Amino acid sequence: MNSKYIILLLLCICTSMAAQDHISTHNHHQEDSTDIFFRHLELNELTVTGVTGDTKLKHATAPVSLITPQILKATAATNIIDAIAHQPGISQLNTGGSISKPIIRGLGYNRVVVMSEGVRQEGQQWGDEHGIEVDGSSVNSVEILKGPASLMYGSDAMAGVIILHPQAMMPEGTIRANISSEYQTNNGLFGYNLSAAGNQHGFVWDARYSQKMAHAYKNKYDGYVPGSQFAERAGRLMLGLNKSWGQSRLTWTAYHLTPSIVEGERDPETGDLECTTDNVKTYSKALPFQQVKHYKLVWNNSFNLANGYLKTIIGYQQNRRQEFEEEMDEYELYFKLHTLTYDIRYLTHEFNGWKVSTGVGGMFQRSVNKGEEFLIPDYRLFDFGIYATASKSINEHWTLNGGVRYDHRRLHGDALLEEDEWRFNDFTRHFNGFTGSIGAVCNINEHFNLRMNLARGFRTPNMSELASNGVHEGSIRYELGSQQLKAEYSLQADLGLDFTSQYVSAQLSLFANHINNYIYTHRIPQEIEEGYLTYAFTQGDARLAGFEAGVDIHPIHSVHFSNTFSMVNARLLHQAASTKYIPFTPAPRWSSELKWELQHHSHSTVMHHHSNHTPHRSLLNNLYIAANLDCFLRQSHIYSADDTETATPAYALIGLSAGTDIQLNRKKVAELYITADNLLNNAYQSHLNRLKYADINNVTGRHGVYNMGRNITIKIVIPVEIM
Repeated sequence: MNSKYIILLLLCICTSMAAQDHISTHNHHQEDSTDIFFRHLELNELTVTGVTGDTKLKHATAPVSLITPQILKATAATNIIDAIAHQPGISQLNTGGSISKPIIRGLGYNRVVVMSEGVRQEGQQWGDEHGIEVDGSSVNSVEILKGPASLMYGSDAMAGVIILHPQAMMPEGTIRANISSEYQTNNGLFGYNLSAAGNQHGFVWDARYSQKMAHAYKNKYDGYVPGSQFAERAGRLMLGLNKSWGQSRLTWTAYHLTPSIVEGERDPETGDLECTTDNVKTYSKALPFQQVKHYKLVWNNSFNLANGYLKTIIGYQQNRRQEFEEEMDEYELYFKLHTLTYDIRYLTHEFNGWKVSTGVGGMFQRSVNKGEEFLIPDYRLFDFGIYATASKSINEHWTLNGGVRYDHRRLHGDALLEEDEWRFNDFTRHFNGFTGSIGAVCNINEHFNLRMNLARGFRTPNMSELASNGVHEGSIRYELGSQQLKAEYSLQADLGLDFTSQYVSAQLSLFANHINNYIYTHRIPQEIEEGYLTYAFTQGDARLAGFEAGVDIHPIHSVHFSNTFSMVNARLLHQAASTKYIPFTPAPRWSSELKWELQHHSHSTVMHHHSNHTPHRSLLNNLYIAANLDCFLRQSHIYSADDTETATPAYALIGLSAGTDIQLNRKKVAELYITADNLLNNAYQSHLNRLKYADINNVTGRHGVYNMGRNITIKIVIPVEIM
């Protein structure tokens, strides 16, 4: 590890320059989310669900981040991945204003599993410009598992899992509605969300509709960026039963996203970005653009048994991805993906300190090309996995857990004859994988927790890596797959230390990850399509190591000074200097926030000293103001061969935020949030911004397109309690 990172780590620990605010996303006592947000961190109260049933965070051996409903509502973002990318160890690979891909500790694409509505989100994650097709307003809270989670989630969960939790069921006898809206000044984003949910005699329902639109964003160097506008619509309907025997829910979701594509082409004389419309601030789509539609139907059941409970989840998804390049009503690319997933698991109640679970799960996929252009062949995928896990509590200090899993996956690609030449060959590949994990938590005392975990991950090559043969417009290159690729295997060790006290909370999480057969692309001299460089998929061994460190200092109840620092060093082994670093590795990041909670009362009534005075009813409750600083260090660990990557200079972003509940007669009638991001309007390029490699500006000499400038977000939430 580079010496400067060691020094930074010591600074983080010794001077309290790091923090992480982990607050439970699940509270079974229906505690008000605002109270959770302002309550002091207590590990005993935090519950995670991405492991064997509900588990206290103090007993989780692997690192977990929890993001509460209150934090999500107070965060300004254009999509759900943008909203969670502020967490230590989490980053986003972004393209334009609406497309974000999650990166966990330097790994992304098909190495991260996203769970939504209880099933894995399947929307062709192999593409650089393919985001996550989930409506952010339907997500109530988020749980992030860092590190290999193949034991519970199978292939592709090598980097970790992002679990998007929907709104919990309403208490019996209640009907509630919500109206929320937001506006962003930079790109004119306007969005609204309507929802209603209830629970009457065990019959539960939740209906939602949202819409969002934005014109092109702007920054100090590029002005408005043509092609960064987008429109989004989404709906959700859940119907279910909640009875003494358990619960059953049927959920349907629909998600439509129409993002225009930022090409980054410039006028050679003026250096201005070229625009295909007369109005750069239009909300309408402009060529080229994508049209993405994702539909999902999930049947989720949980049955209470004498010694445990049985859970079954069956889901069907359909993803339609179209790309329009020359004509508004004629697509060139059209991928249609059908996915059927299933998961059946049995979990025991705790007995003599033991908790055991076992299950089987799998997936069937069918992908077809309906466009005129081809990048990957039509294919079919079938896989299944069987697993067993166990945890054991030994006295009040030690918790041990572990498990094993076996997976089998079959991939078949169809042949395609094009103009008397075979564009794709007919082929079939079989992959088998054994994975497992073992870990321990030592609750040393009421202040310290020590975590240790060793996990083996597994990932099969995707169809793009195996059989690509065509121009990938999103990557602006010709891509060639290799049917000889092997499955990736990883072995990761995690070591963590947590500290909590009345005035200080701190965490340190170290990790080291070795990956065999890591798959990546490299440039080859052959030119297959004129005007496009050719890249081929290959593989080799890789090593990733890094840490997240955090400290939250709260000398008085109303003031919090929190900081985090995270970094990852990602290398390809046995490579030359120009090819030894994994492309798109996030830059080291330090985040700091000073928050002042001006008022926090469950009832905002202040009694006067004289009895003849009536109580004063406060208009504002749970009022806070905060200032934050995000520092991204220079990223010089790059894959520099063939100009694949260039170094990214350091930059810092300052932000301000405030939020409050608005009350009338001691009853909350609205929530108001105001956030100012990039307050100083700095011009910067994130190292994970793919538009960094667009055309050069001949006038200024600057390469690529820059990220969004100053942006002020105003968000209001109006709750309506009908019963």
